[in-house]
Amino acid sequence: MQYRAFSPSGEKVSLLGLGTMRLPVMGKDETAIDEEKAIRLIRYAVDKGVNYVDTAYMYHGGNSEVVLGRALKDGYREKVFLADKMPIWLAEKAGGVEALFEEQFRRLDVEFIDFYLVHNLTKSIWQDVKEKNVLPFLEKMKAEGRIGKIGFSFHDELDVFKEIVDEYPWEFCQIQLNFMDKEFQAGVAGLKYAAEKGLPVVIMEPLKGGKLVKALPDSVAALWESFPVKRTPAEWALRWVADFPEVLTILSGMSEIEEVDENIRILENASPGSLTEEEKSLIGKVSAEYKNLIKASCTACRYCMPCPKGIDIPRVLDQYNQWHMYRSVRESRRQYGFLKKGSRPVDCIDCKACEEQCPQHLPVSDIMREMVDTFGE
Repeated sequence: MQYRAFSPSGEKVSLLGLGTMRLPVMGKDETAIDEEKAIRLIRYAVDKGVNYVDTAYMYHGGNSEVVLGRALKDGYREKVFLADKMPIWLAEKAGGVEALFEEQFRRLDVEFIDFYLVHNLTKSIWQDVKEKNVLPFLEKMKAEGRIGKIGFSFHDELDVFKEIVDEYPWEFCQIQLNFMDKEFQAGVAGLKYAAEKGLPVVIMEPLKGGKLVKALPDSVAALWESFPVKRTPAEWALRWVADFPEVLTILSGMSEIEEVDENIRILENASPGSLTEEEKSLIGKVSAEYKNLIKASCTACRYCMPCPKGIDIPRVLDQYNQWHMYRSVRESRRQYGFLKKGSRPVDCIDCKACEEQCPQHLPVSDIMREMVDTFGE
């Protein structure tokens, strides 16, 4: 296992981290974790040298924290850095910030969380964090020995990322990064900016929720196969992320022991700067080919909004394109489930007001019906 140093304190963190958002489940119910299989997988990863394990309050409908806590019994808690996140938008429903925080500790059944993040920061959530005095509360919890390092995970634009980084003395951050998302959200520029500010960076979605490794389009598979160096799609994707020296650890949502073994093998020797220019060029060609598969050329101009039924049309169109690009069934269904009930494609009334305003002349109503046919109600 390769380890990278957490600056400035120097802890050795495994380059491969275990994310617990995609644990093995029973059937199609993402809340129904196969507990026996999940615990076996988590402990296997730790036994193999993975020492950074990440969870969050809402993963698997709240069951990820519970199952992870059980997996960390029998001496496994002492072997890992445990990371958890506070979803401030759920604090009121949970009874307040303090109540939500305490519930996480009850679920995990631990006394200390090493890396504690404010979850899913966007411009609006960041304002909410400040108004609710979340950070002074976390500082108090740190002073009392309940949590270690304070950080944040991020899902917004680069300028917002820089603003958040600059407004508080964070100790680390977590961003989404893969070879398809070089300029998405914080992206590579955000990775570099955080590093310049002295922030270790945890990477999530290196395989884009498995989309970069499953059900490859023929044209993408042909590009990988054309290169003289033979690697799996997962190896190309993980090595692309690991090539950045600014990366502390790479979270992978593994659900099979075989995936643990493969990812460890891939990252054992994935040192920064090890990709050749020819290899980087190949990855660039694959990225371009994926983009060629975009079916609805939505530019997110939002001229189609507001929808009379409250449907976030650009978001649905993005999911539509993601499905046609990657055909990742589990991840696409999970993302589809995030759409608000009452304002999903099934609620489209075919008024075509959006189509009248769309500069790209997209058949939005037809796309809504196709989404319903594909994913149901």
